[in-house]
Amino acid sequence: MVSFRDFQPLELAVSVSTSLVRRSAIVLAVMVGTTIHAGAGDNLNVVRDLSSRIGPVVGAAMACGDIPRPRIQSIVGRFQAVIREASNSDSDRSELVRQFDRHVADGRAAVAAGRQDCRRAELQLGNIERSIGEPAVAAGPPLASPPAPLPIAATGAILAPPVRGVTDREITFGSVLPLSGANKETGRLLKLGMEAAFNRSNDAGGIHGRALKLIAADDGYDPNRTLNAVRQLYEKDQVFGFIGNFGTATAAVAIPFSLERRVLFFSPYTGANVARHDPPDRYVFNYRPSYSEEADALVRYLVKLRRIPPRQIALFAQDDSFGDAGFAGVAKAFRALGLNDAAIVRANYVRNTVDVAPAINQLKAEKAPVRAVIMVATSRAAAKFIEKAHDALPGVIFANVSAVGASALANELMLLGPRYAAGVVVTQAVPAVAGYSSLVLEYKGALARYFPGEPADYTSLEGYIGASILVQALKAAGPQVDTERLIDTLESMRNIDLGLGAPLNFSPAEHQASHKIWGTALDESGSYQAIELE
Repeated sequence: MVSFRDFQPLELAVSVSTSLVRRSAIVLAVMVGTTIHAGAGDNLNVVRDLSSRIGPVVGAAMACGDIPRPRIQSIVGRFQAVIREASNSDSDRSELVRQFDRHVADGRAAVAAGRQDCRRAELQLGNIERSIGEPAVAAGPPLASPPAPLPIAATGAILAPPVRGVTDREITFGSVLPLSGANKETGRLLKLGMEAAFNRSNDAGGIHGRALKLIAADDGYDPNRTLNAVRQLYEKDQVFGFIGNFGTATAAVAIPFSLERRVLFFSPYTGANVARHDPPDRYVFNYRPSYSEEADALVRYLVKLRRIPPRQIALFAQDDSFGDAGFAGVAKAFRALGLNDAAIVRANYVRNTVDVAPAINQLKAEKAPVRAVIMVATSRAAAKFIEKAHDALPGVIFANVSAVGASALANELMLLGPRYAAGVVVTQAVPAVAGYSSLVLEYKGALARYFPGEPADYTSLEGYIGASILVQALKAAGPQVDTERLIDTLESMRNIDLGLGAPLNFSPAEHQASHKIWGTALDESGSYQAIELE
């Protein structure tokens, strides 16, 4: 834990390069009373040290409701510039942002635990603010310009600057989805579910009089297109935050972009660890369980209920970070059961293709006959694998994680014929769409009202649930919404009541609301029936 102290400006005798990072770092060093003697190659270490000093002060100030947010954001904005200029790569930038967020969390926790009081936090922030304007630097170029002065009302009070994506009438969110390509149906359904929840909120008066608006950008589930999509939403469309972004490899691109800009990244459609760091990234929140939890549930189901010997369980997975997350979950489940994970057979396919023949051939060549396959794949690739494996691996059990897109998979299999669908298992991150929980009935009512004729679907239900949690948080944050206030509100939400039938909770240490996994299996009519997983 970083200790707290008063920060006083010091006379600095430094040798300074002409780079912006050096000049920005000096300004921040003045804030914390540090002398810099580092060369250009030590920029990252300089920023890491500054992060450990400034982060706790920022965090403590954030935890004190009486300290105006614009004062805090002025300091944060300056440090963001330092991080950008010090970073030679996206990985450097992501690491520095995460480190800063951890120190900010330390400061917030210190206030919550009573180790730091708000009067002292105010004093420390004030010392930093005064230091920015009065550094004494020997023999160097001019310091980076201080932030523009905040507007002052006639009463002398500081007026908050406009919040990105928020007007008197609207709050705008963005979502990066596959609206073209092999996964376009899943993208369409996610968007539909989120819009249904937003429309329902708008018809009920909105968020303190503001309507919610969703703008979607298409990346075709191609991470090479994701950065342009998130940049378009952030820079051109000026969105307040992101919600429901699809995919793991795409999240690995979008999340660093959001963290660097301190923008909310809410309820992505991925269970991978890229969205689940420990401690959690401050701006990333998940609704759904992790792929590790889903894989664990499937391994236990196959071993304990279906009596499949572990050596006869294989993995069919996308050959990228999505598949890697599923493999890690299966391996963890094997270890938890006291089983050897070294012999797990993994057969891969390439993202955005349906080339499953190499995987089929690999599994056919196994000495021990494969009796069950855990599948970490998207709908078309999964359906093609089931089609080809149906005769090549007779009697095998196909068990999918929820990211497959339940309805899309069922539709693909029913086009092949009922025998391909019957018995296919899919774990779900949401309750049965055929059920009668209050949440499911509300969702169906919203579909009937805003999208007449659209059938209930597991994917659109997940989009609806994520958006509904966000609606609750926005209402609780109050009429003067900004990102930091919304994050604070989310982290305080316990026992979120959506009528889901499962506990939903957030906290500063827990940014995943749900750990509940539902089991389903397709019948010959292409309908999902509930099954017990344990």
